[in-house]
Amino acid sequence: MLHLRILRYNSRLTRMEKGIQRWIVDISEWNPSPIEFWSAVSVLPKHQHSSIYRYVKLEDRKRALVSRLLQYALVHQVLGIPYNEIVIRSTVEGKPYVHYDEMRPEFPNFNFSVSHHGDLVAIASEPFCLVGLDIVSHALPVKETPQQFISSFSSHFSSIEWDKIINAGTHYDILQELYRYWSLKESFVKAIGSGLRYKLDALEFNHVSWTNISVKLLGEELRQWKFWHFELRKRYYEYGPTGYRCEHQLELWYIIVMINSCHSNGNSI
Repeated sequence: MLHLRILRYNSRLTRMEKGIQRWIVDISEWNPSPIEFWSAVSVLPKHQHSSIYRYVKLEDRKRALVSRLLQYALVHQVLGIPYNEIVIRSTVEGKPYVHYDEMRPEFPNFNFSVSHHGDLVAIASEPFCLVGLDIVSHALPVKETPQQFISSFSSHFSSIEWDKIINAGTHYDILQELYRYWSLKESFVKAIGSGLRYKLDALEFNHVSWTNISVKLLGEELRQWKFWHFELRKRYYEYGPTGYRCEHQLELWYIIVMINSCHSNGNSI
C-alpha cells in the first residue's frame, strides 16, 4: 500500500496556484508481487522502463517507479495533458521537465523537482519560480565509522559551515547538521537544473536555528532565493503477547528542503 501526503498552501487555489504542488509518498508498506510491479510499470511509456529495471534491488526499483509515476500524475493534474501525450525529458544534469508545444500563460515557467531517500519519494512543482527538492534519511553510516563518513564531506562545505557541523555535539548531532546542509546544497543544484559552475563549497548557507535561511555564492548573498525546511518523523507500532500496542519512534527520520527562486532562468548562476 502506498501512502500519499499532499501539502498545499490553501484549499482554494487560483489557476496559477494550482501549479504549486507538494506530494510525498511513503513506500515502506508497498510490497508488490512481480506481476503487480510490472502492471504499475506498464502504465509508463516504454522508454521509461529501462530506467527502472536498471536497478537490481527491489527497493531501488520501487523508488524509481514511484518517482516517475508522480511526475506523470502531477503533470496530468496541473496541466491537464492526457497521459498518453505527456513527454518528460531531462536536462543534461538530470532535472526532469515536461515538453509541450503549446505555451500555457497561466504556467509561464512550470517546473518540478523530485527526490527520494529511504522510504520516501516526493515531488514539488512551481508555475513560475524555480523549485528544488531534496530528501535525506537521517541514517547512521553502515560501511564506515561516523567519523570517516563525516570527514569525506569536508571539501563540499565552506569553513563557516564546516565549523558549525563538526561542533554540533555528538556524532548523531553532527550527522543531523551535515544532512541539513547537504540537502540545501543538493536542492539548490536541483533547482537551477543546469549544473553549478562552481564547487559546492562556494555555496554557503546561513540560518538562525534553521529559520531565516539564506545563501551566498562566492560571498555574495542571493536574495531571490527562499527556503522551506521540514522534518518528518516516522513512528511504528508493535503488539505484545497480550495484544497491548506499544508505540515507538524510529531513529531514522527525514529532512525535506524545498527552495524556490522567482528567477525565470537559472543559467545565470
